Amino acid sequence: MIVFHHRLAFWLGICAVTLGVLLHLPMYVQAREMSYQMAGMPVNGPMKAGMVLILAGLVLSAYGLVPRAGEVDLGRVARVRVRALDEAPIRRSHVLLLLVMAAAVTIDVMKPTTLGFVMPGMTREYGLRSPLNPDGDVPVAWLPLCALTGMVIGSVTWGWLGDRIGRRASILLAGVMFIGTSICGAMPGFRWNLLMCFLMGAAVGGMLPIAFALLAETIPARHRSWLMVLIGGDIAGAYIVTSFLAATLEPRFGWRVMWLIGLPTGLLFILLNRWIPESPRFLLSTGRVAEAESVMRRFGARLAGEQEPREVEVQGRFGQLFRRPLGGLTAGVALFGIGWGLVNNGFLLWLPTNLRDLGLDVGAADRLLADSALLGLPAVVVVALLYGFWSSRRTMIICAALNAATLAAFAVLGDRVGDHPLLLRGLIVLLLISTGAILATLTPYSSEVYPTRIRARGTGLAGMCARAGGLLGVGIVVAGIAPPSLTGAALLGVVPVTLGALAVGRYGVETRRRRLEEITAAELRPAGMGAGPEAASDPHPA
Repeated sequence: MIVFHHRLAFWLGICAVTLGVLLHLPMYVQAREMSYQMAGMPVNGPMKAGMVLILAGLVLSAYGLVPRAGEVDLGRVARVRVRALDEAPIRRSHVLLLLVMAAAVTIDVMKPTTLGFVMPGMTREYGLRSPLNPDGDVPVAWLPLCALTGMVIGSVTWGWLGDRIGRRASILLAGVMFIGTSICGAMPGFRWNLLMCFLMGAAVGGMLPIAFALLAETIPARHRSWLMVLIGGDIAGAYIVTSFLAATLEPRFGWRVMWLIGLPTGLLFILLNRWIPESPRFLLSTGRVAEAESVMRRFGARLAGEQEPREVEVQGRFGQLFRRPLGGLTAGVALFGIGWGLVNNGFLLWLPTNLRDLGLDVGAADRLLADSALLGLPAVVVVALLYGFWSSRRTMIICAALNAATLAAFAVLGDRVGDHPLLLRGLIVLLLISTGAILATLTPYSSEVYPTRIRARGTGLAGMCARAGGLLGVGIVVAGIAPPSLTGAALLGVVPVTLGALAVGRYGVETRRRRLEEITAAELRPAGMGAGPEAASDPHPA
């Protein structure tokens, strides 16, 4: 259940944004005789009217989403929810939530994934500088740089929104922005593309932390870890969907169509949110107890009483993440995030471009990536089962080690890897598996290992580091320090991924099948205040 401040305003906003996007499509269709190249075309009247409608629609939607405030009782919230939800059995409502969240994560991750597939076509149309066009003036890397800057800012902004208007309402607002920013596919100027990518990044940046915060607050403890990793692993599914769409649509409709599909996927995103509940913890924190009870009954849970044990108290400040005993653990989480960002945006982002530089045409390159992602998809289930039923900490270390080894192979072989098609395919499969597994485990892990009062800060920090790592990788390319060749891009990610594995091995704690209170108790022991491997043993062996 979600309470709108003004339901009519929200839906009028959705209609306005959708109509605004539709007004951009006629000029795109008119460009079909020019292979859908629109560079240099003027922004006509309908497009200007569409921009105004999109802006007005965003404002209306945001106004309609702000809920009415209630009385806050943080002490009660800390006691009443955890036991009830942890003891609830898995029901049909949980399954539906997981399926819908998997689709939502797929749609969300498709947005930044699309960057790698549009940049080759964008490079040719605007004459930008890249390995495909070394004589260009403006680096094409400005596009992902703007998107990642938006993601870093969005991680902070959407974190605040999640606490202000609710998890589900924040997801709805991101869906509205996904619809509006799809006009990037109809922008005739490169600068307009940069602006739209920045706004798209802002919406994407905070989505994953909020989604996993909602899951962590809803899924019972004994199933929480492996199910959250399984949902996080759907990033591989997003790569499959995006690469297949690119291979099917881009040769016929040009690179711009990859942005325009944000219209139907954004609308689908909003429709799916009908089956995503609001977080009971958020409802309680805003004094909406009746709504919280309604949501919990839907999931077979109940409100626990005062007998619920208190969690170990910590200061509710951001600096607590970097002090003893959490400093080492935070270092591991941060390095994991930075490593993933450098690999995802310093290597995979340029992989379609580098494959074409090796001699593959657009269709062959996109099909290779799609087939490789499809071959690696079953590994998501394996990673989830290992994380949830064997060891969360060791699974993260193994995934990082596999990722570092694959990057090292690309760095050593360089462009010669193109002479060995089977080896190239195998390395791409391993890289997609391990890169997806790093993020699939990082977000759930960061939402499990921090105390309640700073859990959102810890999860947000992990997301910020992941985006900042990507921003660093793209920034290095923009600055011309390292070209995005196979060797140079691979070397960017090896060091932080390796250091992240070492830090988690030293300071990480085990989360498998443990209640959140037990995990944080292992970190905040009064005696040693340490969170090293000695605190990582599982008190509930399988």
